[in-house]
Amino acid sequence: MSDGLRVVLISFGVSGFRLLYETCVAAGHTPIAFVHARSVRQRSTTSNRSAETIADIGRALPAGMDLLLPGTAGGLAKALAGYRADIIVVYGFPWKLPRAALRATRLGAINVHTSMLPRYRGPIPVHWAVRNGDPETGVTIHWMDEEFDRGNILVRKGGIRIEDDLVTERLWRDLDRVIAELLPAAIEAAAAGAEGEPQDEADASYAGWMEPDFMFVDWSRGAREIHNQVRAFRFGLFGQRGPFAQIDGNWMTLLRTALAPANGSKMTCGDGSIWITEMAPAVPPDR
Repeated sequence: MSDGLRVVLISFGVSGFRLLYETCVAAGHTPIAFVHARSVRQRSTTSNRSAETIADIGRALPAGMDLLLPGTAGGLAKALAGYRADIIVVYGFPWKLPRAALRATRLGAINVHTSMLPRYRGPIPVHWAVRNGDPETGVTIHWMDEEFDRGNILVRKGGIRIEDDLVTERLWRDLDRVIAELLPAAIEAAAAGAEGEPQDEADASYAGWMEPDFMFVDWSRGAREIHNQVRAFRFGLFGQRGPFAQIDGNWMTLLRTALAPANGSKMTCGDGSIWITEMAPAVPPDR
């Protein structure tokens, strides 16, 4: 086992930070700084939602640990160089890291990604797995390069079940459990100089942000497709509302559906029927 490493953590919020921090500490490593992107794009103003996240992170920071809120990736690279860290661990960061940032630590940077790469590269892999009706997902930890989610794979594990009647908290808990299992091994491999396994580009797919029309239900589509649309929103789409549907002339948000007969409103789809078991009145945005 390698000696304890000095680690910089980069993540999307309190839950990701806490998971990385506790896992690294339990494995004998020392987190020295936490990095959070205060905007989805560089050189952008801080939104109210980001400001709330930053406040939550600040309250959760361990004593003596720095919090970096870079405005640009170039500024982040300069800041990281001063820490003389051994490795960067990333879990959910919206910017591409330039070569200067990747080389700002002794070993480089590794990334935690919630899919079986190279499938579902991009910002919301689990949401696309739900949308596509995948029965399971997985976790990959890989070396980072200057492109999103393309570096050599250090460790990965599948078999994380996605239930049909999806419970968001349960699925995130299962993902966190596998991340906590894999991360120490990935850091160990990185410290030992492992190059990792190249990704097979023939199997690659991309999990980008959902298109605007995805928040509206089209009853001409298949029942399974609509059911998965509802499940994807139940899993959470980062503040995006929906899906919206017209029921007897009224706009509703569909919260839960069933593909077999159930208590609720029966609707006709392009290839059969679906039952709406939970919904709420809604005022949809203009299309």
